[in-house]
Amino acid sequence: MAETKDAHVVVEIPVDEEHQQKLISAMSTTSSAIQHHPLMEISQSPGHLLLLKLWQREEDLFGRKIAIKEARLDNIRKEIFQLCCFYFIFHGLFLTISFTSYNSDENQHRNMCHRWWIPSVLSMCTSLVVVFLVQMKLFRYWKVTNQLQREKNDNRTLTRCIQELRMKGASFDLSKEPQNGKRMKSSSVEIKWKPLSSLSQYLITLCLVCFAGLIFPTSRFILCA
Repeated sequence: MAETKDAHVVVEIPVDEEHQQKLISAMSTTSSAIQHHPLMEISQSPGHLLLLKLWQREEDLFGRKIAIKEARLDNIRKEIFQLCCFYFIFHGLFLTISFTSYNSDENQHRNMCHRWWIPSVLSMCTSLVVVFLVQMKLFRYWKVTNQLQREKNDNRTLTRCIQELRMKGASFDLSKEPQNGKRMKSSSVEIKWKPLSSLSQYLITLCLVCFAGLIFPTSRFILCA
């Protein structure tokens, strides 16, 4: 039997010197660009690298603090909502009991009318306690909100400085520190609109107090009708 053998032909493609020089030039250009990249310059400069690490660590701490304060604000909002629900449920039950306690007997009805202030004072005292608790929660809420706003402003300023450091590389001035100019600008605006902001902060408390003031004479109207 005749055995057939496959013949493998190796073709050599000649590379001219001009193409080889272009390839070497492109590789050298790429290597030079990598060496002069801002991040490469930062990695070769101990001072800039240390500053970048410190700012990144501080940025991470800001992110954690912001997340904690946002969760705290959510909890405070839930607590305020629960107190307001208890407040209106209590007054609903109070008015229902006052209305159902009406007696057709004239003497008993007259006695209840003379003592109308007892349940009204009890209702007012309960209202004041709930309003006080709500106001304390609101005070804490606005305090955490202001702290959260300041930390967000500081975090934005720090993020801009980190981006500037990454873009400039070794040419970045190490003596530069994050400065929040927007905080000063926003504080002037807050001073200008302080009466309006104060009214918005105490709006819930004012509504609860006004509602309690309406409930106080309502009980007399129900019991003495």
